[in-house]
Amino acid sequence: MSATRVDLFDSTYRHFASEVLTDIRREAFGDDIGQNSWLTLDEYDRFIAWLNLRPDEHVLEVACGSGGPARYLAQQTDCRVCGLDSNEYAVGTATRMGTQDAVTFIHADANDPLPFANGEFDAVVCVDSMNHFPNRLSVLWEWHRVMRSGARAVFTDPVVVTGPVTNEQFAIRSSIGTFVFVPQDVNEQLIELAGFRLILQQDVTSNAALVAGRWYRARERHRNELLSSEGRHRFEGLQEFFATVHRLASERRLSRIAYLVEKPATT
Repeated sequence: MSATRVDLFDSTYRHFASEVLTDIRREAFGDDIGQNSWLTLDEYDRFIAWLNLRPDEHVLEVACGSGGPARYLAQQTDCRVCGLDSNEYAVGTATRMGTQDAVTFIHADANDPLPFANGEFDAVVCVDSMNHFPNRLSVLWEWHRVMRSGARAVFTDPVVVTGPVTNEQFAIRSSIGTFVFVPQDVNEQLIELAGFRLILQQDVTSNAALVAGRWYRARERHRNELLSSEGRHRFEGLQEFFATVHRLASERRLSRIAYLVEKPATT
């Protein structure tokens, strides 16, 4: 099958609460907090701990998806969380699944200037979406602008090029939307250019390989239900996508790297 555009996000967020997708998330992630990435709960707890948050601080989650991780973060830290996503179905799902005083969601594109004041946030979180931002340096500049002095941000890039990848594999890996692939050291350079200090980076490729493999197998187990709801083209296209993610991550040809950065405190 040649790689063509496959809808992962719109249909997934429109039907996020369906029984079959809920079952698949449980099988793929183990603990389902409403994520739609390569994030597992133990990994998210680790990322949250890196931010050194205090109660009532204000956190921005860029590319919040269904809002589940934002709600979880608020519950675990007693912080206020604003989730932002460019997908209207994601924001609609996040709102329908329930908001609370500490959690809000807005529809906005993180590629554009953010609709927030300078220094408004005490932390920024962005899981597995940095690869969707064509002008990554501008995005990082905006994060720097809306973060207070001394604040931290954590983000993951799931498609750092660390080995040989064919043009067809690139096409399949990016079949679900806009993708930007970068080689090693580019994120580190952009972090510095944006005015951040790199505190920590960690190879978290194994989680992408694990979750992609589980996701593929869970969808195979629910093949008949998914064929009925998705149609053959979307089902087979997404299966090819998940199989390719699993293979490239398992072989460390496309790596997933987590970065913890800090906006230096002013003196």
